[in-house]
Amino acid sequence: MRLGVLDVGSNTVHLLVVDAHPGARPLPAHSHKAELRLAELLDGNGAIGPDGIDKLIAVIQDALQAAEDKGVEDLLPFATSAVREAGNADDVLARVEDATGVGLQVLTGEEEARLTFLAARRWFGWSAGKLLVLDIGGGSLEIAYGMDEEPDAAVSLPLGAGRLTAAWLPGDPPDPEDVRALRRHVRTEIARTVGEFSRFGAPDHVVATSKTFKQLARLAGAARSAEGLYVQRELKRESLEGWVPQLAGMTAAQRTELPGVSDGRAGQLLAGALVAEAAMDLFGVEALEICPWALREGVILRRLDHMGSA
Repeated sequence: MRLGVLDVGSNTVHLLVVDAHPGARPLPAHSHKAELRLAELLDGNGAIGPDGIDKLIAVIQDALQAAEDKGVEDLLPFATSAVREAGNADDVLARVEDATGVGLQVLTGEEEARLTFLAARRWFGWSAGKLLVLDIGGGSLEIAYGMDEEPDAAVSLPLGAGRLTAAWLPGDPPDPEDVRALRRHVRTEIARTVGEFSRFGAPDHVVATSKTFKQLARLAGAARSAEGLYVQRELKRESLEGWVPQLAGMTAAQRTELPGVSDGRAGQLLAGALVAEAAMDLFGVEALEICPWALREGVILRRLDHMGSA
């Protein structure tokens, strides 16, 4: 059947269309995305304002049209941290459903971490052993660890690249004192969770998902996305540590000139790099592998699992 996943994230609203059935690898058929950056549209009270809601509705309507055009049979719509943590989340969800007919399922941070872990486990298989999975989104950082398809530990921290940029790095280029303050904040937040994972022992394989990690790996010399899903892409902590001060000294416009950095993500890249560097350092990770599958694929795989057991 043809499934559509509508992901209302903190940075983008992304429709992924796949051809799928239980027991088979989902085959991507179409991708439709719009940069909305909901995490940056919150007002002083943490609410998404009327203009932001109107933009969200318009983007979802466009995605629904794309899903209809591509013959989607079943749509799986969900929202992550920007909607989840908005002060007016219930009003946003009600307005979206009234205007579009779409009832967004709001995932908890732990659900995000668990579904992303499932996608990584299916991609790398059982031979990868104990997996540690890191995922930096626009609004949150997800960390999950385990041997099976359900992680033994999964947490979500409010350390997304968009959220941190808006709250901590107003300058362009950012003020060095602001960068230092953000670095301290990120490391304090991550350090609080390390003990929850370290009691399970060292992972056999560390992987990362998300656009932020993909762009950082590209800066460090990984293959371009055009070279395909199956090319191994790695990010070494040593390379990342060399890039952080360079990114801190650049404007957003200058970062767009770097390989693999998009206009929409350039402003957030430094905050994402600080989170990635801190996570790799505090968890003792020298190198990690980029996983092509992430939350959207996890949602699809969970749906297929339920279909197969019905």
